[in-house]
Amino acid sequence: MDFSSFLLMRQEIILLAIILLLLIAEIFIPKNKKSSIVHLAIFFFGIHTAVGFFAINECSIFGGSFQTNNLIHFFKNVLNIGVFILLLQSADWIQEKIVAQDKGTEFFILLFSSLLGMYFMISSGDFLMFYIGLELSTLPVAALAAYETSKRISSESGIKLILSAGLASGISLFGISLLYATSGSIFFHDIIGTISASNLTILGFILFFSGLSFKISLVPFHFWTADVYEGAPISVASYLSVISKGAAVFILMILLFTIFKPLMHVWENMVYVIAIATMFIGNLFAIRQQNMKRFLAFSSIAQAGFILLGLISGTQLGTATVVYFVMIYIFSNLAAFGVVQAISSKTGKEKMTDYEGLYRTNPKLSLVMLLALFSLAGIPPVAGFFGKFFLFTAAASEGYYLLVFLAVVNVTISLYYYLLVVRAMFLRKGENPIPFFKNKLYMRLGLIITVIGIVVLGLYSPLYEYIYELSSIYN
Repeated sequence: MDFSSFLLMRQEIILLAIILLLLIAEIFIPKNKKSSIVHLAIFFFGIHTAVGFFAINECSIFGGSFQTNNLIHFFKNVLNIGVFILLLQSADWIQEKIVAQDKGTEFFILLFSSLLGMYFMISSGDFLMFYIGLELSTLPVAALAAYETSKRISSESGIKLILSAGLASGISLFGISLLYATSGSIFFHDIIGTISASNLTILGFILFFSGLSFKISLVPFHFWTADVYEGAPISVASYLSVISKGAAVFILMILLFTIFKPLMHVWENMVYVIAIATMFIGNLFAIRQQNMKRFLAFSSIAQAGFILLGLISGTQLGTATVVYFVMIYIFSNLAAFGVVQAISSKTGKEKMTDYEGLYRTNPKLSLVMLLALFSLAGIPPVAGFFGKFFLFTAAASEGYYLLVFLAVVNVTISLYYYLLVVRAMFLRKGENPIPFFKNKLYMRLGLIITVIGIVVLGLYSPLYEYIYELSSIYN
């Protein structure tokens, strides 16, 4: 393997270089200028995001442990854009609260280390690389969830996440060991040719699927989600909701459509039931939430149920719709979390009733939240409508008409509770409304990017066609 082979891992190498540069900056930057770390991190990661858009060749290195292709490379770029938006939205909070505690550099190192783990996870060519990436992507986030050490609820959030993640990791690892026992290999390309629907293989798959379902917050592996989101800093809850979940969905899709394709008659029934349970439980529990972070937590659970409609089809259309929907979901959810972050940073208010009369005092923030919620609900002409429409089309094309009908019922339920927030902002007059405030540059830029994504992704059809062409590699 020569130097050019390492350049095929340029996303991973550049991100690792950024981590090392931040470590060096932490050592040499004086304590009274530590806030400049935030600007450095955003600047370096912005360059990293831009470099990611240069084309890359399809390859497999390290004996097949690491592989990449145009679709994997595209999805890494989607994750990069999501993290870049998240950094912009979190910059003010980090400068005002985290840097003051001398923990700013550590925040970025943990965040980028988790993203690096996701890179390795979605580029894995064997279960060893997959598991290393899975752990690297999870453990730093557990530390981030408990980052506000002065708050007991934040420490509780970190403990819940690490214990739940440890249990899920053990279950997944046990499933991998059973798959290795039946196939005699941990490499994906070897397993494809030897996998059979034996009882031991099916048990191994169920355990593996269960462990990965934890990261996606699929029912019944969702119990940690609302409590962790509520206790974690908003930026960390946002990261768990969109970036972590998006990467887990992508690697699950790859594995279902490749090595587990011969077991489709097994997992399609399992995915069918889980999709229905996830949509209904996520939506019904979201109705009764008053805390906005818990509200968005159950909303994200319900959205995971919709994603399964694309996975269950097992076709090129399904692959394209899953990637397209996750991309739209990242922009929509980051917009909603961005508004929550902006309000919480300025006022400390996180309840739905606190948003009453928001349109009168902060009309721009209200409109951003309106667009985000309409996109999550699937109301035309914003991007979320087209994302859900393509998911329903993918499921209906394979004859899952009852599942599509139940999904439409859940869209109606979700529309009701999303409109509760809209009603509070636009139709209610609060006794103590949130006063007018002006966001700083980074937050404004982050929200502007999300709004552009929500509007443009629904109208720019060539992008979906491009994703559809890339999706042919797994079908």
